[in-house]
Amino acid sequence: MGVKLMNNVTAECPHSPTQSSSCIAGHEHPVLQSDSKRTKPIWEETEGMPLARSLSVTSLSGLEEWDEEFDLEDAVLFEIAWEVANKGKFGGIYTVLQTKARLTAEEWGENYFLVGPYVESNVRTQVELIEPTNPVLKRTIDKMNSSGCKVYFGRWLIEGSPYVILIDVAFTAWSLDTWKSELWDLCDIGVPWFDREANDAVLFGFLTAWLLGEFAAQSEQPSHIVAHFHEWLAGLGLVLCRHRQLSIATIFTTHATLLGRYLCAGNVDFYNKLAEFNVDKEAGDRQIYHRYCLERAAAHCAHVFTTVSQITAIEAEFLLKRKPDIVTPNGLNVKKFSAVHEFQNLHAQSKNRIQEFVRGHFYGHLDFNLDKCLFLFIAGRYEFSNKGADIFLEALARLNYLLRVNHSDVTVIAFFIMPARTNNFNVETLKGQAVRKQLWDTAQTVKERFGKKLYESLLVGQLPDVSKIMDKEDFTLMKRAIFATQRQCQPPVCTHNMLEDSNDPILTSVRRIGLFNSSADRVKIIFHPEFLSSTSPLLPMDYEEFVRGCHLGVFPSYYEPWGYTPAECTVMGIPSISTNLSGFGCFMEEHIADPSAYGIYILDRRYRGVDESCNQLTSFLFQFCKQSRRQRIIQRNRTERLSDLLDWKYLGRYYVSARHMALAKAFPDTYMYELQEPTSTSGFRYPRPASVPPSPSLSRHSSPRHSEAEDNDEEERYDEDLEAEKDRVNIRQPYTLPFKNKSSAVPGANGNGDGDSEKD
Repeated sequence: MGVKLMNNVTAECPHSPTQSSSCIAGHEHPVLQSDSKRTKPIWEETEGMPLARSLSVTSLSGLEEWDEEFDLEDAVLFEIAWEVANKGKFGGIYTVLQTKARLTAEEWGENYFLVGPYVESNVRTQVELIEPTNPVLKRTIDKMNSSGCKVYFGRWLIEGSPYVILIDVAFTAWSLDTWKSELWDLCDIGVPWFDREANDAVLFGFLTAWLLGEFAAQSEQPSHIVAHFHEWLAGLGLVLCRHRQLSIATIFTTHATLLGRYLCAGNVDFYNKLAEFNVDKEAGDRQIYHRYCLERAAAHCAHVFTTVSQITAIEAEFLLKRKPDIVTPNGLNVKKFSAVHEFQNLHAQSKNRIQEFVRGHFYGHLDFNLDKCLFLFIAGRYEFSNKGADIFLEALARLNYLLRVNHSDVTVIAFFIMPARTNNFNVETLKGQAVRKQLWDTAQTVKERFGKKLYESLLVGQLPDVSKIMDKEDFTLMKRAIFATQRQCQPPVCTHNMLEDSNDPILTSVRRIGLFNSSADRVKIIFHPEFLSSTSPLLPMDYEEFVRGCHLGVFPSYYEPWGYTPAECTVMGIPSISTNLSGFGCFMEEHIADPSAYGIYILDRRYRGVDESCNQLTSFLFQFCKQSRRQRIIQRNRTERLSDLLDWKYLGRYYVSARHMALAKAFPDTYMYELQEPTSTSGFRYPRPASVPPSPSLSRHSSPRHSEAEDNDEEERYDEDLEAEKDRVNIRQPYTLPFKNKSSAVPGANGNGDGDSEKD
C-alpha cells in the first residue's frame, strides 16, 4: 500500500506545480523513464544535473569575497535533528551539527536554535541549562510545559555555544498511541509497536511540530521561520508542519537514504540497478516500509530537499522519487597552525605513541624495523561490505605477496577500528603491553646504575672499564627481561575477545587469506573492535591523535554518502584512499585536477568489477610503500593544503543557499531568487602541482624512480611555500546563485515546494 499525504499539501513533487500529493504513493515520476525510452545511461542523465550554489562566506585564497545581500533580521532558524547534543552510536550527523554550529551562530546570532531530544546523561556534560533569552520562545516553552511536556533550554557547550531546545520524548510517551493513530489517518503510515526507534521518531516529530506551531502562534508579528530537518528521525515534524499549513520555510536533508544503506548491505548490484528497484517491495521485504514512508514523505513535503553529495542526490532521485534541489557537502572546522609544518611534528609525536603500542603487541616477534613500518587504518561503523573492509583485506593479501617477492624491507601494519560485540580485552594483548612497560622499567633501572658509575669514573679522571661497570645484578635483570619476551604463539590479530568469533566477517576473511601476523609476512593486521579512547589501558589515544600518527587512511567504501573519515584525514595532512562511489571522493575529483598528487587516491568502484577494483587498490598500496620518507613528507604537505576545500567557511555557503531558497519559496512576496545555469567555466579545480610528483605512479611516466640517493638529494627543486601559493591562486571561481530580498516573486518561487519549474 502506498503512502497517502494530506490533500492540502500540493507541492510534494518538485517538478510540477499541479502535481498532487499522491505522487508519493505512485511510481510515476517526471524524471524517471522506462528502459525502453532511455537513450542515455542513468549516470550520464543525472550526473550533470544543475544544483543551485551560492557564495556568502569568505572565499578561499584566490577567490573573490562574496557578500550576499539577504535581510535576515526578522528571520528565525530552527535546526532539528535527533543528534543535537546526542552523539549516539555513530556520530556522522552529530559531527555535521557540532562543527557547523559556530558558523551558523555567527550568521543568525540570537535567532538560531537547535532542537533535539533530552538525554540526561548527555545534558550533564554537554549542555548548560539556562532561561530562554527570547521572550517569544520563553512563552512557547512555558505553554508546552504547562500542557504536559518537558522542554529544556540551554547552550550547547561546543564552539559557537549555540542555543539548544531539548524535548523529553519519554515524558510524553503516553501520547504515542494517539499520535500514531493520527499519523495513520493523515498519511496511512502505520508504525509497529516493536520498532522503538520509529516510535521515538513519531513522538519527536509531533513534539517538534507542536513547538514550531506554538512559536508561530506566540509571535506578536509574523516572522519568517526556517525549519531545517535532518534525516528521517526528525522528518515527521516537517510533514506535520506542512499539513497544518504553518507559515514556515522547510528544508529536509538526507545524509543517507534508508533503503540505499539496506540494499548495499545485502550485496546487490546497487548502482547499476538503481532505476529497476521496486522501492515499496524492497522496503517491505526488509521490514522498514514505515521508516521509508516517513523519509519519503519528508523529502516530498519540504520546500527545499538537499543531500550531502552528488552520488546521494542520484540515489535519492530514484529511491525517494524527488530530485534534490541542492547538494550541501559536509565540512569541518579547520584549525590552522601558526607554524606552517606544525602538523608534521604532531604526526611524528603520535606515530611514536603508535610505535610503542606495536612494540608491546608484537613482543617476541619484533623482527621488523619500526622506522620502515607504515601504519594504515580503516575506521567507521562495522558494515563489512559497505565500508569496503572486504576488498581492503583482499588487497592486503595481494600486497603481502608483492612485498615478499620484491624482497621489500617495508612492513605494513593495517589497523581495523570498527566497533563489534566483545566481552573484554584479549589477555595476550594486555600481557604484551605489560611486558613492554616492564622492559622499559628494567632498561631505565640499568641505565641509572650505569650512568652513576660512569659519572663517578669520569670525576676521578679515569676511563671506565666496561667489563666492570655492569655487575651481575644488572646482567641478571637483563636476562630476566629477555626471557620475558619469549613467546610461543603468534601476536594476536584481534585485541579483544569477540562474542561471535567464528562468524565475524573480518576474522573469517583473515583466516581465508592467511594473514596471521607471522614473521614471514610483510603485512600485519590488528583488529581493534572498539572506538579509540585516551583512557584505554591498551591503546590510550583519541581518534584524532591516532589518525595523525598513521601514514595512510584506506576507505574503499561501496556505499558512502559523504565520508567524514577521509575528510578528517585530509585536514590533518594524512593521505587517504577513497572511492568514486563516496561523496568525498566525487567532491575531490570535481575540485582537484590530479587528486593522487595531493594524497587523495580515488578508487574506481563505479565502472570496475570487484577484482579489478581490488587490483587497483593493491597498486595504490604498493606504490605508496615504495615512497621515500621525504616523498611522504612532501605529500602530507600537499594533502594538508586541501583542508581549505573542506572548511565550513567555504562549504557553509551551500547551507546558506538552501535556506535562502526555502525562504524564497515559502515567502515569495518578501524574498526572491534567480536561478542561473552553470557555465562551461564554472567551478574550480586545484591544478596539478608544479613540482615533480611525490610518489611513483603507474599512470604518470614522468614520476621519478626512487633510489636511496634521493633521500639525501638536496638539489631537487622544491619550494613548498611557492608551490602552495601557486595552488591557491590558480583557482577559478564557482558560479553563484544571487538572492534578493523584498522583491516580487519569480516563477517557481511559489512557496509550495515546487520550485523547479523547468521541464525535464
